[in-house]
Order: sequence, then structure tokens, then C-alpha cells
Amino acid sequence: MSFKPASWPRRLRSQEWYGGTSRDTIYHRGWMKNQGYPHDLFDGRPVIGILNTWSDLTPCNGHLREIAEKVKAGIWEAGGFPVEVPVFSASENTFRPTAMMFRNLAALSIEEQMRGQPIDGAVLLVGCDKTTPSLLMAAASTDLPSIVVTGGPMLNGYFRGERVGSGTHLWKFSEAVKAGEMTQAEFLEAEASMSRSSGTCNTMGTASTMASMAEALGMALSGNAAIPAVDSRRRVIAQLSGRRIVEMVKDDLKPSDVMTKRAFENAIRTNGAIGGSTNAVLHLLAIAGRVGVDLTLDDWDRCGRDVPTIVNLMPSGEYLMEEFFYAGGLPVVLKRLGEAGLLHKDALTVSGATIWDEVREVQNHNDDVIRPLERPLTPQGGIAVLRGNLAPNGAVLKPSAASEHLMVHRGRAVVFEDIDDYKARIDDDALDIDETCVMVLKNCGPKGYPGMSEVGNMGLPPKVLKQGITDMVRISDARMSGTAYGTVVLHTAPEAAVGGPLAVVRDGDMIELDVPNRRLHLDISDAELAARLAGWAPSHERPASGYAWLHQQHVEGADTGADLDFLRGCRGAPVGKDSH
Repeated sequence: MSFKPASWPRRLRSQEWYGGTSRDTIYHRGWMKNQGYPHDLFDGRPVIGILNTWSDLTPCNGHLREIAEKVKAGIWEAGGFPVEVPVFSASENTFRPTAMMFRNLAALSIEEQMRGQPIDGAVLLVGCDKTTPSLLMAAASTDLPSIVVTGGPMLNGYFRGERVGSGTHLWKFSEAVKAGEMTQAEFLEAEASMSRSSGTCNTMGTASTMASMAEALGMALSGNAAIPAVDSRRRVIAQLSGRRIVEMVKDDLKPSDVMTKRAFENAIRTNGAIGGSTNAVLHLLAIAGRVGVDLTLDDWDRCGRDVPTIVNLMPSGEYLMEEFFYAGGLPVVLKRLGEAGLLHKDALTVSGATIWDEVREVQNHNDDVIRPLERPLTPQGGIAVLRGNLAPNGAVLKPSAASEHLMVHRGRAVVFEDIDDYKARIDDDALDIDETCVMVLKNCGPKGYPGMSEVGNMGLPPKVLKQGITDMVRISDARMSGTAYGTVVLHTAPEAAVGGPLAVVRDGDMIELDVPNRRLHLDISDAELAARLAGWAPSHERPASGYAWLHQQHVEGADTGADLDFLRGCRGAPVGKDSH
């Protein structure tokens, strides 16, 4: 793809605030000078907003203040004017009922900050799961020149000589306690080794996946995704990104120039190759909706179906993000995809070069961490998009994290009406369930939870775990943590809370899962299904006011990205009238 830079110098957006000698200009410029900025900083040089998602309550992003200083240094060096802007930080670790409910609110608020303030370009300083998509959604909506800098993953954890993957081992150890294989005291001892440095999850969870998606989309400098948070090279790439955003503003290189349909197809294939999170489906659909690219669930299946998973990382594999970085990181994966004809090599990146130009010379330093395509972790990775009378609008499953013997399965439904029902009954030895059953969870979708919580990977009943069973088929309209694993069908659409077929599944119904043929079927007649749906009435909570009400009224289905309906589309960043 060719890109023609804009001519320079030209009048920048920020000059509508700071350029000239009018009363309004002096009002804006004069107040800024109370921070000690000299007059010539307002002479037409690019003003760059460093949109920082640092927060004490977003622990994965707790080191971003330090990273921001390196970004500032790069902006100063390139002749720009850096301004650090704190923005909404949707923490996966602390937000209730779920961080996903606030992804759209964050994107909305950040979009308006970008549009309403005097910046010519933005550095998106992100890390924790929802911060990366929310800022990319905002940047796509405003189409101001933007570049992503992620905070990087934490270092490997170790417990008694075993690698400990953040999130992944939380699920594993929790199940081991229920099965009587691990004591609660040992679980508490292991806690100290799970998060031993700054950074995001060290597995290929949603944070690492979205960092990889940003790089595969071309929105971050090559190599950004995998550098550990505490590695000095994380600071280097932050400084280089600060330099680069100034040049992007001068060239007028915008998100819409980079995030094309071909870029999204590259990202989908990359997600398959890395064994990425199912959450990437929701986020890429939402980002595409903001930038105006027609991306659907069918694109996910079309592009990802035949892509082998070659990155041997938890939760699908053995290693962690530290080893991935040492092996060469995402550039090696992109090179292997390119050599196999699975990459649009001409896709533009924020560097100004094509994605192939960035990766063609890289080398792999560990063939067990990043495997050759002919020796994959899973021959068909990607995200399987399932359809059938139980999911007319689609559902998703991550083959690289599922059990091979369950990919074709027929079982009796054990139904939980909501997450509270599940919690109340799952530990009861009287629960009529065995390993052949299909666990069904309702009312945990975008409207139903509300917000679509990460409860889809339901823990198995203790009485089944004690038999040595580690996986069962699980179906819901919920999400699953990117660090989780299992034969888990997610994002079933339409969701139960709006009267999708999932809402009328009953205990004892037989359900058929056929991943190779992409089929999810409730084994009842069409007439019976229609009768059940006709008699359905909603039972989930309906907020009366506040953001929860706004979200539930306007959130779309998982099959289109679960964005708010009135936020789809690129609205640009016009300079409004000055009222002063």
C-alpha cells in the first residue's frame, strides 16, 4: 500500500487554540504558560497528547507514568510538544460488575477528550485488557494520528520449580484445591509468585493478545507487543514511539490509513497463529465498526480457520511472554505468516513502512517457543465460529485451548439460569451431572449480566474434578478470560437476555457440538423451539438509571462487537467553535 505524506509545514489543529493574537488565543495559551512553558512552544509545532491509562487501581498499568516520561522525551527530541492526559482506565482486576461494561464508556469519554482538546496526535499508552481496545476505538472514531505503546507483560512466575502463568494457573490451582490435589495454604503460597513484577499478564491472555493485535494492525512499532514491562527495551520503544508520532502528525498519517480491511485480516490470522484470546473477536469487531471497516464473524472464520497455532504459550501451550520475547516476539510470527502466504505484506504501519518491510529480516531464536508452520501446536488455530439453531447469529470457541476429544460431542444439558444460580448449585454433590453433560449458563451476555462477564469458563463440579476430569463442554453467552482454557463455547448470539434460543434451553435437552463442521445444535424440533421462544419472558435485571441503563439500552450483540449502537462509525475530530 502506498501512502502520500501531507505537505509540511501546514497549519495544525492545535493552532486553532494557540496560534495568533486574538483574545481567545491568549486565553488558551496564557493559561498553559502557568506551567512554565516558553512562548515558542506554541509556534505551530505538533501538540501530542499522551493518553495515559495509569491508575493505582489498574495494577497492570501501574508503571505507565515512568513509560510516559520516555514518550515525552521522544516527542521533545522530534520537535513536538508533549502533554500528558489522564484518561478513563477500565481495570480488569477491580471493576465490577465487569470491565467489559466500561470499555465503551472509556472509548466514549476518550474520544471526546481527543476531539475537544488541542492535540494534533496521540500516543495511546495502554496495557490492561480493555484499555487497548477502548483507546483504539476512540482513535478510530476521531481519526487523529495515533500510535500505540503498551506497557508490556510481567516477568515469568515460578512456584516450586514450575512456570506460573498469571490467570492460567489461578484457574488451574483453584480447580486443584477443589479436587483435593492442593491445599488452601499452598494456593496462598503460590499467589506470591503469580505477579512478581510490573506489567500485564505473562500468558497469551487478552492483554498480550491485544498488544499483538495492535502490532499486527500496524498501529504500534514493530516488536512492541512482547517486550517485558521491566526490560529497558520497553523504555526505548516508548521513546522511539514519541519521536515517530511527531512525524506521523507532519505526514498526516491517520488510523484510517493504517487500519484497513487488509490490516484486520492480518490481525485475525495473527490471532490464530499466537493462540490469542476470544476477547479479540469482540474488540476487533468494535474497532472496525469505529473506523468504518466492514468486518464480521464470517471474516474471523474465513481468515482464521486454516491458520496453525505456532506460538507455544499458555494457556494453549507451555511457555510465557518472556520466552516469546526472547525468541523474537511477534515479528517472527508475522514473518512466518508472510512466508506462508497468510499475510497482506503491503499493509501500511505507523512506521510509514509496510508490515513486510518491518519483519522480513527478523530471526527466530527458539523453534520450540515459535514453532515452524509444519510443526504447530494446533493445526487449525484461529477462532471457530459456530452456528446452528442454538446460535443463529454465531458463537465462538478457541480450538487451541480446547480438548480434542470434546470437539465433536453430544451431551445432556445441565442448565444454570444465571451466574448466581451456578454458584449456588455447582458445589452440591447432589447435582445431577457427569463428565458427558454439557454445562449451559444463561443471562451473562452484553445486556444480561450486564456487561458480559468472564464467567464462560465455568469451573467444573468438585465431584467431577475428583474423578480426574479436567474438561467438559461449556456453553454460554458470556466471555472467557484470555488466560483461561477448555472446550468452552462463548458469545452465543442472540444472548439469552434478549430472547435468543439459549434462553429456552432446559435441563435434559440434548446438545450437539461439532467444531469441525462449525455446528451448535439444540436437539429439539423447530416447532418445539418456536413454542418455547413464544412463551419466553425476560427475567434479568433492568437498571432504572445511570450508565448501566444507557449501556443496556444501547449495547449491541456480541456478534457485532458489543459496542454502543450510537458510537459506530468515524465521526472525525473537527475543531468546534470557541465560546470564550
